Amino acid sequence: MHNNGKDKEKRMIRSIDKQFKEFQNKLGIQFQNEKLLKQAFTHSSYVNEHRRKPHEDNERLEFLGDAVLELTVSHFLFLKYPMMSEGELTKLRAAVVCEPSLVAFAHDLSFGKLILLGKGEEMTGGRERPALLADVFEAFIGALYLDQGLQTVIRFLEKIVFPKIDSGAFAHVMDFKSQLQELIQRDGAGLIEYKILQEKGPAHNREFVSRVSMNGKELGIGTGRSKKEAEQHAAQMALEVLKSHT
Repeated sequence: MHNNGKDKEKRMIRSIDKQFKEFQNKLGIQFQNEKLLKQAFTHSSYVNEHRRKPHEDNERLEFLGDAVLELTVSHFLFLKYPMMSEGELTKLRAAVVCEPSLVAFAHDLSFGKLILLGKGEEMTGGRERPALLADVFEAFIGALYLDQGLQTVIRFLEKIVFPKIDSGAFAHVMDFKSQLQELIQRDGAGLIEYKILQEKGPAHNREFVSRVSMNGKELGIGTGRSKKEAEQHAAQMALEVLKSHT
């Protein structure tokens, strides 16, 4: 019986090792210290149930990863949005590194499958618990930073996180109208005017089309579910046009 237990444990360890190997291949990242990678996915409940083996949970890595994420995302936003005020940058960064965003990134990479959990935690659905997934994403960033440094973390974020910022996933917290105003005022270039060109669709599903112009010259056109959203999108278009000309 005792041997059966040992064999079962060996099989389990082999299966876990195989999963982590496949995971690294999928990401195109090979950890020099695989213990760090495993630690990033080790929940405290697992450690409590495997006391005979010295496992470490991911809480300290999560602490480090949180800081590394703040720094790398701040750096990216600082360079990408030269017109943004400190307050707006802070708001945007908060949206990128908040729990629901981290959970979405973790889901994209199927992190849930790899988490090492205690039986009780497993039975109560810990694998899908948002706080736990967000913690694992931060711990992974911490482990990657320790293992391979900041540049590798940035390359990883360039694949997973930054494209989402580029595609406008966080546009709801960005104020493009005030950025445009700031840019125009800084250059002393003239007067900005917004005009709703069109309202279409039924009352429950309206779509507005807005144009922003400067001194009568069209800068951008945007659509949205409300006048405000359409104006924000028009301002976003205008910013892209103006920046491509500078």
